[in-house]
Amino acid sequence: MSQNPRIGVLAIQGDVREHINHLNAIGAQAVQVRSLSDLTDLQGLVIPGGESTTMSILAKKNNLFERLRELSKEIPMYGSCAGLIMLADRILDGREDQETIGGLDIVAARNAFGRQVDSFEIDLAMPDLGDTPFRGIFIRAPLVVSVSESVQILATIPRETFGDEQDRIVAVRQGNLLATSFHPEIVPDLRIHQYFLEMVRAA
Repeated sequence: MSQNPRIGVLAIQGDVREHINHLNAIGAQAVQVRSLSDLTDLQGLVIPGGESTTMSILAKKNNLFERLRELSKEIPMYGSCAGLIMLADRILDGREDQETIGGLDIVAARNAFGRQVDSFEIDLAMPDLGDTPFRGIFIRAPLVVSVSESVQILATIPRETFGDEQDRIVAVRQGNLLATSFHPEIVPDLRIHQYFLEMVRAA
């Protein structure tokens, strides 16, 4: 594979430009994906943060779901915030007709951290990225409520942070699928995008 793989960013809604800027900064060839014809010759795909219900409606309207589900078995995909919802097999509180790409054997809860006014930042320990914590920005963020044994947990918010009974799961990986509850595309730290790029190169 080329050292500068072609990675699409689903560009129907959400933080598209920010992901493209990060991917280009680390040497990928980032392209916007809006239609079926754009889903060709990709080595990876990013599902950005945004509003998961709107994203689902637009993906269905543009007849993207069938091909996206096929691609999730063929190439690495990374979903941030709403993208996590889009990659989850099950959603606790989605609309009855809300579709997802699926592939991540997790249960996710939409807007689990509250409304826009409840947004926050926190340093996250992510050993797969090294010793330096990653600054996670949470904006109407989803939560990974549970995972199967096949899912690797990459980051949690310790239970004592919010007085919870258990840690909150906020970053996961299962095979070639990666997802975070937070928005790495709006911080200058490029390590999560670099991690995904290495997944793409290794696929």
